[in-house]
Amino acid sequence: MTQLAEDIIAGNRRALARAITLVESTRPDHREQAVALLEALRVRTDREALRIGLSGTPGVGKSTFTEAFGMMLIEGGLRVAVLAVDPSSTRSGGSILGDKTRMERLSRERNAFIRPSPSQTTLGGVARRTREAIALCEAAGFDVILVETVGVGQSETMVADMCDIFLLLLAPAGGDELQGVKRGIMEIADIILINKADGDLKPAAMRTVNDYAGALRLLRKRPQDAPGFPKVLPVSALTGEGIAQAWQEIETLADWRREHGHWQANRARQDQSWFEEELKRGLLARLDADRDVRKLRGQLAREIAARRISPEAAARRVLDQLGQAGRNSRQLP
Repeated sequence: MTQLAEDIIAGNRRALARAITLVESTRPDHREQAVALLEALRVRTDREALRIGLSGTPGVGKSTFTEAFGMMLIEGGLRVAVLAVDPSSTRSGGSILGDKTRMERLSRERNAFIRPSPSQTTLGGVARRTREAIALCEAAGFDVILVETVGVGQSETMVADMCDIFLLLLAPAGGDELQGVKRGIMEIADIILINKADGDLKPAAMRTVNDYAGALRLLRKRPQDAPGFPKVLPVSALTGEGIAQAWQEIETLADWRREHGHWQANRARQDQSWFEEELKRGLLARLDADRDVRKLRGQLAREIAARRISPEAAARRVLDQLGQAGRNSRQLP
């Protein structure tokens, strides 16, 4: 792990890819190695990248925008990492992981790194270990890390717990079908980008910009919002129009948050949130690993199916069993 950490810090792309594969593994020995690697990197480097979350409805052009945006940043002398989360099948558990094929130009750039990952059973539009992959990309010296999420939904807000700036990409004239997700997403969006603002769709895109700008004025101001934010901007991933302005607004907001103390406060809050999340995952892993608890869960599942016990009472019995196992282990010499 020490050598792998040194290779990552030196900018070895193959080492970075191996490290992300390691942190995404669910094998217990790999998890131990992953934790050791992350700790080694934390001690050896304090690099900090701009973390940008990108979400939007399927087909809105997230991958096309990501490529155009990433190419513009690279032409400006920055190194860009893209973590593209692909939805997993609820039946087979598999994922296509084809986002990289949509970014043909960006994938050939030496200063770009694209990593597709399966969402698996994780809610929130992110993969289970996306946050750890972000930490690895930061240690590798990337300036901007773009997290392209699965799609819009109320659970999508989890991406806000790992990014500095959250972008919401929308299509023109898509208001009606987004009514159910507006509150959950728009309340955390820092910049809303109306894509496909070109050709015949440009008038519709400008009307959508005005509609959403009016909707944002009805939302309560957040402490981390700079004057004039959140904003709605028209962009075209196809022609590149508006993308430079979007980057300028991102930099303006990021600089303001650094100057006013919101940047580090947000990072600290995110670390606390993911500490709690890791505790929950650890407890669930112990539930699965304890043989007696697994046996009890199987028995209770049959009793629930036969309607001899309520799910609430059954869950309480499992928790009591787990607590008793913990007390017994502490009493051992």
